[in-house]
Amino acid sequence: MEAVSNVIENTAFSGGTFVKEFEGEFARFCQSAHAIGVGSGTDAIWLALLALGVGPGDEVITTPMTFIATVEAISRTGAVPVFVDIDDQTYTMNPTALEKVVTSRTKAILPVHLFGQMADMNPIVEIARAHGVSILEDAAQAHGAEYDGNRAGSIGDAGCFSFYPGKNLGACGEAGAVVTQNHELAAKIRELRNHGQIRKHHHVSIGWNCRMDGIQAAVLAVKLKNLDQNNEKRREHAAKYAKYLKDLPNLILPASNCRTRHVHHVYAIRVSHRVKFMKYLNMKGIGCAIHYPTPVHLQPAYKDLGKGRGSFPVAERCADEFVSLPIYPELTSNQIERVTQAVREFHENPFSVWT
Repeated sequence: MEAVSNVIENTAFSGGTFVKEFEGEFARFCQSAHAIGVGSGTDAIWLALLALGVGPGDEVITTPMTFIATVEAISRTGAVPVFVDIDDQTYTMNPTALEKVVTSRTKAILPVHLFGQMADMNPIVEIARAHGVSILEDAAQAHGAEYDGNRAGSIGDAGCFSFYPGKNLGACGEAGAVVTQNHELAAKIRELRNHGQIRKHHHVSIGWNCRMDGIQAAVLAVKLKNLDQNNEKRREHAAKYAKYLKDLPNLILPASNCRTRHVHHVYAIRVSHRVKFMKYLNMKGIGCAIHYPTPVHLQPAYKDLGKGRGSFPVAERCADEFVSLPIYPELTSNQIERVTQAVREFHENPFSVWT
């Protein structure tokens, strides 16, 4: 509240000092030279793609197991999204599948760091370099995640973050950021986010209004100080879930690539009898959700791509089985025990619990 009051007292509502200060702090957190605050995670991906020169006639490769914003941003540039399936263990882009779909029209590869775990970046980088295409990391769910000690967003040409309130680093509304090591790319994104201006009333390109709100920047700067600590709490909670649930039949727990540091934005297990399972948890007063029930290629908005069921079997199977259990820094040991007890009750005898 003090941070918000400072913004109001200084009338720094759009862009300005508070945004600039947060950008500097977040860039350092991400091990990047630049951070550019924008209005949302969707803005971040869209502007970064535009700054990378993506446009009509191009193809951008990503996965169908993501929130639709990843793919919407590609479409809004005029480019065509091309999907590859995900790995059955990490649920991130399968590099073997990626190699098979790169063409002369491929302009960028957009791996999604899903649920708090980074994609397998080394082979993705090798493929991108071999074909001379850009890499844009969708790090909207991976604030502070690492791959071989490198923070999310710092490996590709740029990384895109959402600060939607439910994220590991969440604002009090909508906000996002792009991080990059590339000075020219950073300058172009700053230009595009502010109506194509390089200085007031001097518009060198057609941009848009994608500026970060000053209040959001001030709130994020306060919360950023606790992000590493809160991520570690998420990791501890995930370890407890794994300890208590590892031996259950018909249940698949999240797996981590040995090269990654998972920050568990979402704790998604895979179950059979999902509808009954979720009803049972709700009956026990335990919240749960599905991330995501329909892969993007099966959404009505993307039916024109002609990718029906069976096109990406791993993503489709996961979409049918995912259930996200509660995970956030403030979870208590008693709450975790309550959740795991209910999960065990159901899976040890999934039919008798209803009698």
